[in-house]
Amino acid sequence: MVKTKWLRADLRYCFDRCKGLFNKSIYGSISHIPTGTKDVHTDVLVDKNLSVQMRDGVVLYADIYRPAAPGRFPTVLIRMPYGKQESFCYMPTMGRYWARKGYACVIQDVRGKWGSGGSWKPFINERDDGYDTISWVVAQNWSDGKVGMTGESYYGYTQLAAAVSQHPNLVCIAPGDTAANIFGVWAYNSHAFCLQTMGIWCPETNSRTYANFYRLNRWKLPLVQMDEDAGLPCDYFKEWIRRPLRDQYWDTINLDQHYSRITIPVLSWGGWYDTFLKGTIDDWTGIREAAKKAGTERHQHLLISGTDHEVTPMFTGRIGRQAVSSDVFSYDLIQAFFEGYMKGIENGFADKTVQLFVTGANKWRTEKEWPIPNTDFTKFYLHSSGSAATALGDGSLSLEPPKGEEPYDQFVYDPADPVAVAFGENLWRRADCMTDRKQVEERPDVLCYTSAPLTAGLEVVGPLKAHITASSSAVDTDFTVALVDVFPDGYCHLVQEGIVRARFRQPEKGAQLLIPGQKYGFDVDMWALGHEFQCGHRIRIEVSSSNFDKYDRNLNNGDLPGCSDTVVVATQRVFHGAGEESYIILPVQPSGQHT
Repeated sequence: MVKTKWLRADLRYCFDRCKGLFNKSIYGSISHIPTGTKDVHTDVLVDKNLSVQMRDGVVLYADIYRPAAPGRFPTVLIRMPYGKQESFCYMPTMGRYWARKGYACVIQDVRGKWGSGGSWKPFINERDDGYDTISWVVAQNWSDGKVGMTGESYYGYTQLAAAVSQHPNLVCIAPGDTAANIFGVWAYNSHAFCLQTMGIWCPETNSRTYANFYRLNRWKLPLVQMDEDAGLPCDYFKEWIRRPLRDQYWDTINLDQHYSRITIPVLSWGGWYDTFLKGTIDDWTGIREAAKKAGTERHQHLLISGTDHEVTPMFTGRIGRQAVSSDVFSYDLIQAFFEGYMKGIENGFADKTVQLFVTGANKWRTEKEWPIPNTDFTKFYLHSSGSAATALGDGSLSLEPPKGEEPYDQFVYDPADPVAVAFGENLWRRADCMTDRKQVEERPDVLCYTSAPLTAGLEVVGPLKAHITASSSAVDTDFTVALVDVFPDGYCHLVQEGIVRARFRQPEKGAQLLIPGQKYGFDVDMWALGHEFQCGHRIRIEVSSSNFDKYDRNLNNGDLPGCSDTVVVATQRVFHGAGEESYIILPVQPSGQHT
């Protein structure tokens, strides 16, 4: 019998599942993937639920889409846990897209999910299962012996795992919106737990199909009991919560220590608004550095578009209110990669090492390196007369460093009332859901530092970091930083954001609680950006102490994060005088090749 407290959540879930029966997604029915390249074939043959036996006897099931023509074809392999015939990831449409482009496309449910046998243990079996599946593919009479892989998120990870296995018939991979470092990108960002994304993902995926994530109460304390409270017990959710530092447990599933085993061409692709953007860049960097030793770094490619995890701007043509051009992203970019490396077509892709879409300017940059050579890493300093709270305060942002003492800014962070702009947005499709930040900037616990209107456009492309000098009355807390583009009409557009968990400010030294009232310098990793602030716009920096439910709340009590229900209210001070500067470092571009 359904418990009363879950009834509304279960009804909402049933409604969403019924929509799925009619092949509906957040964009409506996706029966066609936008493309600008010519189809090689019109008719497609589909074989469903073919069995593929693994080395331990477990049978996985796959659907095959291939041209309705005689011959052998290179194969695009997609291994995923989200249902090979489900509407959510529109795999039937994806399979037909690749078949029409002249490839066989194999889409497989991973072990323990949907139609496949075995037990679901996320990340554990993907290396061996990927190897065995490739062996099965190349033994089929429609295969030409060449296999490439693509897909995003978890089915980006399955590609990295297969590449680490070094199967001789795996020619290239195109992992998107993913990360080899499960600990530092999927589960944690600067040791703040990624609650809305992976925290919800754990209990939601802990079954053969989908569990009802609407049951999950993200306000639950202690957070480690959220899964049990919803009737969705999940061992790995609890394990992740209790391990906020990278250790041997994480390294059983992390793949970033195996970059040297990935020797084939790789297209690492992602988006500026993707939750795994850091992983996309880290993976390309790590794989390319390893490839340099073999002299094959030319075949490692990085592509970052103006998209989120579900590439919504490709369908909607916008990021929040901001319009983006129709070429913001296309699967044709991945096709060009495959054409070069699986079909041997000279299309110039091998010369495109780094491709970056610049939002605001709506242009692509083609570069040879990341970060871009000759980038001017410019400090923009925070200033105020001590009243920077809210956008109506006196906080300012400028190139001028402080010349003397400045009054500090102060706010109170109450974990029971956190900044919760992310609570109303789906972070997997952030660009589609993003709203004006005006309401956030009306809160007294959000400090705002704003530049004068720009007299010319400012293009910033590259790694993004901030440095905040601050103190807290608590023994542990968080500090958050957001970079905002303020339009002439006052619309506040999020460009990028970051967080630092105070006790893990130096993770190599483990947990270090704060001395209340003592000043510390906090480095905030804001990952990266590719954006042009246009003439007449203003640059704004927001500083606060929470970003719920993108991340879990720091309760400020010094207990193991996620394992306590004791809430401590903290008084925070941000300093920006001479010798205790606070600033953001913008990667300003003086020039560049635009395409």
